[in-house]
Amino acid sequence: MALHVRGVLLPDDEVRDLWLVGDRVTFTPVPGAETVVDGGFVLPGLVDAHCHIGIARGGAPITSLDQARELAHVDRDAGVLAIRDAGSPYPYPELDDEPDLPRLARAGQHVAPPKRYLRDIGVEVDATEVAATVAAQARAGNGWVKLVGDWIDRGVGDLAPAWDADTLTAAVRAAHDAGVRAAVHTFSESAVEIMVRAGVDSVEHGTGLSLDLIDEMARQGTALVPTMINIATFGGIAEQARGKFPGYADHMLALRDGFPEVVRAAHEAGVPIYVGTDAGGGIDHGLAAEEMLLLHELAGMAPVDVLAAASWGARAWLGFAGLVEGGLADLTVYPEDPRSDLRVVRAPSRTILRGRVIR
Repeated sequence: MALHVRGVLLPDDEVRDLWLVGDRVTFTPVPGAETVVDGGFVLPGLVDAHCHIGIARGGAPITSLDQARELAHVDRDAGVLAIRDAGSPYPYPELDDEPDLPRLARAGQHVAPPKRYLRDIGVEVDATEVAATVAAQARAGNGWVKLVGDWIDRGVGDLAPAWDADTLTAAVRAAHDAGVRAAVHTFSESAVEIMVRAGVDSVEHGTGLSLDLIDEMARQGTALVPTMINIATFGGIAEQARGKFPGYADHMLALRDGFPEVVRAAHEAGVPIYVGTDAGGGIDHGLAAEEMLLLHELAGMAPVDVLAAASWGARAWLGFAGLVEGGLADLTVYPEDPRSDLRVVRAPSRTILRGRVIR
């Protein structure tokens, strides 16, 4: 049966009627449709543009499709109706079109340097194998590759690029040659400079960004997914590392403390910013609303810009059509205007996914 929705369709202020026929949206009335929303503020479903439903709580790879489903359901029940899994050690292409799961944009397994990343998570390869591994992981995902751009180098005692600049640049080129986009994990100043200048498609975290790189990102259209929730954990990381790596500990704290201004500068420069929590491992799923609030409270993004970063803008970036004629039938409804009080995104009053009422 077709569904009828009536409410203020954000980001506009006009009360609109829309009809959901199967998994599609139409503004043409459908006789006999069941009215399931009559009032409130209607938003295209939220997006978590950086999470990992292939990594269990604590950091180990999941071992079954049911585990992936369970984690995706946590996000869905918080209003997240599309996910970009930014690297999974467990393949789950069978879930791409599962009707009660959020829509999935997936990278394959992280491409990482040997013995310098989270155990059992990445495909660890030396420089000579990076390009071929990127091509293989492009086939394992459905549009993205995830590169580990830097991590602690114990020999240096601080963050350092995963490989040399030529190798990192070739990795981005290999992803593009394979027809996918490249996302890069990076905390450090040196690695993020290499990757932005190499034309990477999205910078994950990006604590080391400088003003000139931010301008370059804006010119190129390179996205930033700040994962503010992740950056808040840097204090604990520094504390654990200080005994052996005091320079690294100080560096992580400095990156954490300066990051809100980095994100603010990126937003003001016109860098596309999207909401991502880095859920999986040490961060719980279902926290997209909290990430949105941090972007507003710490980085100074206006509520309407945060909503774009978490909803219609992020969906367009990932290729998931919003609430337009012929678009996808995903929406969340809030009883009050989230542009006036962003905290209302914590509790959607109605969630519809793929044309089916979830909540």
